[in-house]
This record gives sequence, C-alpha cells and structure tokens, in this order.
Amino acid sequence: MLYDEVLSLLKEEISESEYQRYIAKLKYDEKNSKSDIAVFLAPNPLISRWVITKYAQKIAHLFEIKTGKKPRIKIITKSYSHTKEIAHEKPEKGEKSAHSSVLNPSYTFDSFVVGSSNQVAYSVAKSVSEKPGKLYNPLFIYGFSGLGKTHLLHAIGNDAIDKGAVVIYATSEEFMNDFTYNLRNHTPDRFRQKYRECDFLLIDDIQFFSGKEETQKEFFHTFNELHAQNKQIILTSDKPPKKIAGFEERLRSRFEWGMLIDIQPPELETKLSIIKKKCELDGIQLNDDIVQYIATNMGDNIREIESAIITLNGYASMMSQAITLDFAKDVMKEQIKEKKKNIGLEEIIKVISKELNVKPSDIKSKKRSQNIVEARRIGIYLARTLTPNSMPALAQYFGMKDHTAVSHNMKKINQMIDENENFRLKVEELKNSVTAKNE
Repeated sequence: MLYDEVLSLLKEEISESEYQRYIAKLKYDEKNSKSDIAVFLAPNPLISRWVITKYAQKIAHLFEIKTGKKPRIKIITKSYSHTKEIAHEKPEKGEKSAHSSVLNPSYTFDSFVVGSSNQVAYSVAKSVSEKPGKLYNPLFIYGFSGLGKTHLLHAIGNDAIDKGAVVIYATSEEFMNDFTYNLRNHTPDRFRQKYRECDFLLIDDIQFFSGKEETQKEFFHTFNELHAQNKQIILTSDKPPKKIAGFEERLRSRFEWGMLIDIQPPELETKLSIIKKKCELDGIQLNDDIVQYIATNMGDNIREIESAIITLNGYASMMSQAITLDFAKDVMKEQIKEKKKNIGLEEIIKVISKELNVKPSDIKSKKRSQNIVEARRIGIYLARTLTPNSMPALAQYFGMKDHTAVSHNMKKINQMIDENENFRLKVEELKNSVTAKNE
C-alpha cells in the first residue's frame, strides 16, 4: 500500500516517540484520497493541528517521492466536525492554474504579529507580494530559527495563490531530494519544468545547500532563468549570504542582487502579542499571568511557543482541566528545564557585558559602582532563572560569601522589576538576547 511505503520513509526521519504520539494515531482514508489530495482521519483536533503544523509538508513530499506528484494534505477529525486543509484550492488565471504547493493556510499576513523586531521584514514581504519581480528580486530573509521567516514565506505564497499565481514552495531538503530523485531516474526535464515554470519560487533554509555542488549548480541555472523572466524568488536562511560557508561565489552574489532583510528576536511586547494572537486564532483562553509566564520562559522561537500553547491546551482538554498558572507551569516544566540546560553562565555574562558595556571581569568582581552593581544583579537574576545552577553554585561563581547573598540580590532585583517598568523591560531584553543564542 502506498501509505505504508510513505510511513516507512517517515519513520526514518522523525523520532520513535514523535511517530507513536502523532503519526501512529492517524488513519489513511484511501477511499477519499486521490493523486492530488491525501486525506487522513485524526482522533482529535489537537493531533490534527499538530500534524498540519509539523509534518504535513514532509508527508506531502514523501508522497511526491513515491508518485512524482505532491498532494494537498487534508486532516479530518473522526467526528468530521473539524476539518483543516494544508493547502488552498487553486484559482485559474488565464490558461494556467496555480501550482499545488504545500503551504500552511494559517500563515498569512493578517496572522503575522508585527513588532519593531520584524517590521521591516513584514513591510518588504508585503511589497514583494504586491509587486512581484519588480521591487526586490530576490528577497533574502535571514535570522535565528523560529522568528517568523517561514511564516512570511508562506504568507507571500498564500497571497500569490489567491491571486492565481503559480507558486513553488520547497525546503532546501525537498529541493535537494527532488533533484537527486530525478537525476537518478533520468528525468531532469521534469524537475526543471517544475521549478522553472512558476511565478514565485520560495526556498526555505537555503543554508543547507552548503557544500552541495551539484545542487548549487542546478539552482544557479534555475535562479538565472526565473530572474531573467522577472519571476519572484524568495529565500530564507539563518544567516546572511556572506556568512554562509560552502557556497559558490557566483550564487552568493546573486542572493545579494535584491534585498537582504533580517528578523531580530522579538521584544517582550511582541512575544506577548504573538501569544495572544495565537490564542485568539485557536480559541484558547489564557489569562495574562499565563501569557506573561510563557513569554518570559519559552525563549524567542515562535514555533516552540506556539507548540507549547497547543500542548498546554491539549492536556487541559484531555484532562477536562481549567488552564491555571500552576497547571501551565506543571505541563511546561520539562520544556523549560531542557532550555535551561542549554544556557551557560559564560554566555549570560558575555551578553550582559556587551549590552551594558561592562567588562566581564567587573561583573564577577566586588566593585560597587552603580553600573557594575546593576550588571551583576541582572547577571545573578538571569543565571538563577535561565540555568539549573543552585544558589550556592552561583555564589561561588560570582565570588560572593554564600547563598544568602544571592538570595538577597534576587529579592532586590525582583523588587526593582515590580516597581520600575523601564528596568523590567531592560532585563527582559537581555533575557531575550541570551535565549536567542540558544534557539
């Protein structure tokens, strides 16, 4: 059976726990599935939504590897009361119809929360969507993982499909797999027809082309052909072209022909808005204390934040439990604990030193000038809240008498955070800078 073959490939790409928790719960609806649509039944909306968000693109690509055609993925709960599709129906435009790209329909410009960290990227993406191939071509969006690059990429694609454009979206892995598959099967024309006969080419995480000489060569020619026809190219990466190792210079230079835009980690207010927007879209009720807790403890990776909200709501639904702050802390404790393990004390000191213009050695010294005392207090606070280190361990690290000195500093800084809004925002910005480096 076709789906069994797809399952075998999927098992090799995800962990056994993920597979059993989500994929094993799906039932393939062979009767209603066709070459251009794969239909699945899910036991509840939680699993349906999770599969759509995390696995639908991969499943669609694995179908394409087996059949040569990428289907839309449709997930339906067993009650048939909740239906969600991963791709739009394609309207016609002249004699051609929009391509069946796998895009997340919830990733639109309307659902993108704009803040100072992503305002420019959002505005440029909107401009490209409105005047493709004319303003910024290519558009190269870069930044840490989970900050909204993929959301903007899908938003451009969804908007283009709504207008009847031919859109191809692929991760770098999908592009490479497509290329390798068609090369082995002596069907390069089919590959080129797919990627060169479109109005928009969207490639996610192009940094993974690094060191792949044949893939880069093929993409170079694809890029040239599309660009010559004023077709819009949008690329994302975790870093700007100049900092991506293992790329041909001729390809790197083409990435810089258009517009390079970076997305910075969101400030606290933007994270709060993102969480509230996600809750609004999914009909999830969280009070302000819980929203604040998630925003200040889950780092800056928006996908991880959204995943935490979905998981929290899922547990509450299954247990018929109201979502309280204590319940949220209990459900999320392992996630937050794992994030703390990945942050080192030296990383915290390095960030504080750079942002507050204080020498690292001074932060750990006994100097009492106001700026150094403030930097030291923030360092102790972040070390205590972002790492699993005990107060005695922190006292030793910061050269203090004993753990009571750390406790005193924690009480003092918590009081300052409560009483001084500007100071609270400064601490949160530093916290965001530390956690962003560990995403």
